[in-house]
Formats: sequence, C-alpha cells, structure tokens
Amino acid sequence: MDNTQFKKIKKTLFKKERLVFDHLNKNQKAGVFKFNEQYKQFLNQSKTERKAALQIIQAAKAKGFVDIDTLTTNQSSHIKKVYKVFQGRCVALAVIGKEPLISGANLIASHLDSPRLDLKQNPVYEDLSMGLMKTHYYGGIRKYHWLALPLALHGTIITSDNKTIDITIGDHPDDPVFTVTDLLPHLAGKIQADKKISDVFQGEKLNLISGSIPLGNDKEKDRFKLGVLNLLYEKYGLTEEDFISAEIEAVPAEKARDVGFDRSMIGSYGQDDRVCVYTSLEALLDTPSPHKTAIALFFDKEEIGSEGNSGAKSSFLEDLMSDLLFINGQDTGNRSLRKALINSSCLSADVNAAMDPDFKEVHEAMNAAKLGFGVCMTKFTGVAGKSGSSDASAEFVGKIRQIFNTNKIIWQTGELGKIDQGGGGTVAKFLAKFGMNVLDCGPALLSMHSPFEISSKADVYMTFLGYKAFYADNGK
Repeated sequence: MDNTQFKKIKKTLFKKERLVFDHLNKNQKAGVFKFNEQYKQFLNQSKTERKAALQIIQAAKAKGFVDIDTLTTNQSSHIKKVYKVFQGRCVALAVIGKEPLISGANLIASHLDSPRLDLKQNPVYEDLSMGLMKTHYYGGIRKYHWLALPLALHGTIITSDNKTIDITIGDHPDDPVFTVTDLLPHLAGKIQADKKISDVFQGEKLNLISGSIPLGNDKEKDRFKLGVLNLLYEKYGLTEEDFISAEIEAVPAEKARDVGFDRSMIGSYGQDDRVCVYTSLEALLDTPSPHKTAIALFFDKEEIGSEGNSGAKSSFLEDLMSDLLFINGQDTGNRSLRKALINSSCLSADVNAAMDPDFKEVHEAMNAAKLGFGVCMTKFTGVAGKSGSSDASAEFVGKIRQIFNTNKIIWQTGELGKIDQGGGGTVAKFLAKFGMNVLDCGPALLSMHSPFEISSKADVYMTFLGYKAFYADNGK
C-alpha cells in the first residue's frame, strides 16, 4: 500500500474533528461576531427567567407573532405565527407549517432559569452593625463562587393591596450592589483549611449585606434592619410582609464580556441555558414558512428538576399543541393530540461541559466536547449507567447528523464527563415521554454553573445555524 492510498483510506474512514474558525472565511467570521454582539445584549437584559421571557415576547411581537390565547378558529385562518406565555416565565413560539399538525412538529426546547440566590420569604435581619438578607440558593451552585461578588437584585413583588412591583437594583453603573462576604485567609486556617468544600461553605451563610446606616437612636432595637426596610418602603412602598409574596433573585451584577485577546469567547452569567434560548429564538424568527410546524419552547425550573407548573413536567406543551390544533380547525380530540406529539421531533437545547485544560482528568478525551468545535450533539445524559437519560435512538441521531452535514453545520459529540464521575440531566426525558424523538443538542461551556460561564462565539453561531436547519427540515 503506497502512501497516497493510505492517506485516502485514512481520510475516508476516520471521523473528522473540525475547529469552526478554520472553516470560516472573512465574511463568515464577521457574521459570527455580529451575531454574538446581539447575543451579549440579550444576556444583559435577561438575567432572570421573567426578564428572558419578556425579551422573547417582545421579539416575537416585533416579528408579527400573535398571542394564541386571543384567537378563535374564525380569526386565525390567516395567522401563521403565534406565541403563548404562562406564569410570565414559560413561553412558546410557533410558526404554522404547511403540513397538518397531526403529522408532527419540529420542536426545540430550552430553559430560561439559571442557578442563583433567591431571597427567603422572611429575609431581612440585622447582625452587629449591618442589615442583611437571607437567601436560599437555587440550582446546582458551587457556593464559594458567590462570595465577594457584586450582586444585583431582580424581582417581582405582590403587595398586600395586590399591586405588582418589579425591581432591578444593581445593574446600572450608578446602582448600589449587594454581596456575600468571604473570610480572609489570615483567619481561615483552623475553621476552613482542613475541611471539605461542602462543610466549609454553608448555604445558611450565603447572606447579603444590604445596609449599615441605622434608623433611630442607639436605644432602639433592630434599627439596622429598620433602616433597610425604611429605604424599601420609601422607594417602593414595601413592608416586611410583602416579601412573603415576592420572588427576588440575587444574580451577578456584571455584564457579558468578550474573553481573550482575540475576543473569540463570551464570559457571562446565565449562558446555561440562555445561549440555547437565544439561538433557538433567533432560528425560529428566521424560519418564515416551514414544512412542519416549527415550535420553540422555553421552560422554567429545569435547574431544580423541571418541577412546578412552568417546568417541562407540566402540561404546558400539551396545552399549546391543543391550541394549535384548535386555531387551525383541526380535530382537538385526545387521539389527535397524542398523534401530533408522538410524530414530532425535538432538540432538547441545552449545553454540555467543554473539556477544561486544567481539569482534563474528569473527562474521557475521546468523547468530550471541546470549545470551538461547533454545536454538540449529546446522545445521552444522566448519571452512572445513564440513569435519568432519554438516550436518543441511533435513527434520530443519524437524522440530525444528516441535516447538519447537508447544511454544512460544524458539529461535535460529547458526554458529561467520565463514567461515574458525575453527570446531569436536561428536559429531554420529560418530552420523550410523549413518544417523540429527542436529542440533546447545544454548545459546550467552560465554568458551567458559575457566575461567569465561557462560550465560544463560533459554537454559539453554529448552534443558531444548526437549529435553523432543523426547523427547515421537512421530516422526509
């Protein structure tokens, strides 16, 4: 066998890993950077699930989408673009396809929520010479990430007279910020140095500093707490009891930033999973006339198991599909709904963990995603023996692979760490229960679940193009 023949066989048989930036011309690179400038703005304006939902609804309305809950069959014959919102933090967009919905839809499902600190229902107290606020962390955080960090408060409060008050404090450069204190290394030796991380950093000590000017004279009790409450009352009309009916989140106050001398990456809070939210949103908005109905789903509560009435375990998807059948004058019976769902195809749009140069040992290199190598297809998630995973079929993975190859989408595959190293889950299994084919698919991140997650701009753009190609597929 001569060298030429050997190289030909090798080129034919070996799987090719492609770095996205190696395959882009000057104009394409410019398109990558332009797209990501818009993505950074979305991140800055969508630090909570409610804010993200609002951005989605505004973008949909600007493109002519109509609230499906306002339509009847008589009004909707000419309506092709609709949206549905539930609880202010769970949204769906749909572009009606040429084929009847009973033949299935192409769905992309992502989640709006991210790990954070939530204020407790009785948060305000004082200790020493400070007013503080107690928090309860949400989702899978590394607690030490949230110490000595500028934090902003975003939230919705329902007052005793049933008024809704939205607050955002800490994002504007002139706003005050909040923080959780850390222990100086000079005093940390005995109480921290020899302990496990889980013992050193305790959830009940993730308390926000919120003020230090007391109200009243030094003979009064709780005057630092009263000072904080008084400021909230003067600015927002809030009383201590109003915190009972409030959802207030502490999130990083910093904006999305370019990372690296070449600005090839983005560092920001909330990229898990708002990178998939934004790319699937833009892909749907750029899908004017699909063969199959194209649907973008944006769920809440994924980071705590997709629970609650706004998570993927809820009946939101079934309600949406029933509405779509109804406005198109199709049969809305249980059989038609089940057929519409079981005939659908879905990308569970979530991120994977990129191999970290400093922590390679937790990955199996042959099956780990890498930053800059395109959108990542994740056949299975779960823990240990794939527990908690939907494990996509070979047929459906093959179909997505063909769609991506046909449309020149640069892609890779990955799994979430070595076997028995850890693991995690997505919304995939909650959608697979309807019988539809589901595959996890999204970009890989470094520092996932930290306050400053890292994505590759090239991967973000390839994810957008991949989602767009999936929406355009006619299913044949």
